[in-house]
Amino acid sequence: MAYSPVDSVRAPSRLEDLGVPIGLAEDLFMRRVLADRVTTVSEAAQALCITHAVADELALSLRDKALVEFLGANGRDYRIQLTERGTRSTHQRMTTGRHVGPVPVPLARYQEVVVAQRADEAVDRLRVHNAFEDLYVDQALLDQLGPAFVSGGAIFLYGPAGTGKTSLAERMNRMFDDPVLIPRYVEVDSQIIAVYDPALHEAVEDQPATLDPRWVLCHRPLILVGGEMDLTMLDLRYDRVSGVSVAPIGMLANNGILVIDDFGRQGFRPEEILNRWIVPLGRGVDYLKANTGTKFTVPFELKLVISTNLEPTSLGDDAFLRRLRNKVFVGPINDEGFRWVLADAAYRHEIELAAGAADHLVTVSMTHLGELRPYLAVDFCQLTLAVCRYEGWETVLDVEMIDRVAELYFVQDDARAMPERGVEVSRRPEPRGLRRDIYTRWNDPDLGHVFADPLEGLDELAATLTVNGAAPGAQPPTDPSLS
Repeated sequence: MAYSPVDSVRAPSRLEDLGVPIGLAEDLFMRRVLADRVTTVSEAAQALCITHAVADELALSLRDKALVEFLGANGRDYRIQLTERGTRSTHQRMTTGRHVGPVPVPLARYQEVVVAQRADEAVDRLRVHNAFEDLYVDQALLDQLGPAFVSGGAIFLYGPAGTGKTSLAERMNRMFDDPVLIPRYVEVDSQIIAVYDPALHEAVEDQPATLDPRWVLCHRPLILVGGEMDLTMLDLRYDRVSGVSVAPIGMLANNGILVIDDFGRQGFRPEEILNRWIVPLGRGVDYLKANTGTKFTVPFELKLVISTNLEPTSLGDDAFLRRLRNKVFVGPINDEGFRWVLADAAYRHEIELAAGAADHLVTVSMTHLGELRPYLAVDFCQLTLAVCRYEGWETVLDVEMIDRVAELYFVQDDARAMPERGVEVSRRPEPRGLRRDIYTRWNDPDLGHVFADPLEGLDELAATLTVNGAAPGAQPPTDPSLS
């Protein structure tokens, strides 16, 4: 029977079943009450992602310690606030961390769930075709991607810019249709690690009613980083204000796919990242260190996809490339594929394709690039929309429009053609603030000296100038209004 993460991750009904230190749970509860000043047990439970029963147990325990007081019933609920002693205690404890949010799950539980959610690598030809059905992909390329995805190790996509490597990588998680559980926070030695990120993880619309709310049921993650990536993203990043560490990108991508785009254009040597991940890729575990110095392991259950348009041999030596066992070349698209992409792009942008437009764009592409690349068809459709909006024309892509877009799109090689198109050759501007006759006298031989340096002889030149018709060298008249 297939493993269902939801079946085993149910909301705890007792405080001890949270799996984290009770002191940490109490701290988070009091921070929540302090933030709200006056709240109810149910509201605190919802904010902390725990059941009402656990929140009630915490409130009663803290009341017994004179840290929380009950203000009375609110229907079947109770209104609570911190006592003066509880307020002082909470402020003291928040000097080491100001996180006010859900209670984390224990590291051991996180490790169990990630390992149990390993992706089913029984990928067949049909599943691969369905994953890329909205792209034109050559059958030979698909037959390389399929085995590369099934086999262990990273996938290395290389080839010229604009051939669709990123588009291929972004669709790889479509090979799986099963959701996975991602924790909001994980606790390690009373330290909190933020894992779930709504900007990176896509939550399933209907969350199961019985699920522990400290977890979020999501589609398998696809984490994509590019030139902005740096080596700090590979390890925990501690925030001193909140007291919470941000999970590394490997942890964020667990049970999914991690894509490193534009590989080789980051601010570090390419082999540094593989040296850092050589053990995780081989053993399936990563070694991390908390800000307290505690070292621990987390699963490294992900598919690493590296994409580059640089020459592979320029990224490293043979030993480097050997670690990237699955190497897939993504080259230019063929004529049939280019026409398919153009027709699809025109349909999606509601552009009419005139007769001969496809043939002419193929010719233009071969003239300027020497090959066919799919992005060109999409870019020409988008620029056609811009031109038509500007001119107030119907959206039609014909030969004339292709020529106009090509002139806008491609860099013009022949700089000598610029004056013929009305671009005036730049001339040195005349200096402002000086009369024309003074400027021409700057190097006038009649002055008795030709200055090689504009600053040379400045005093002599100033003596020859007139101000408001006064004699050379005379003091300027005084303005009475300034007296």
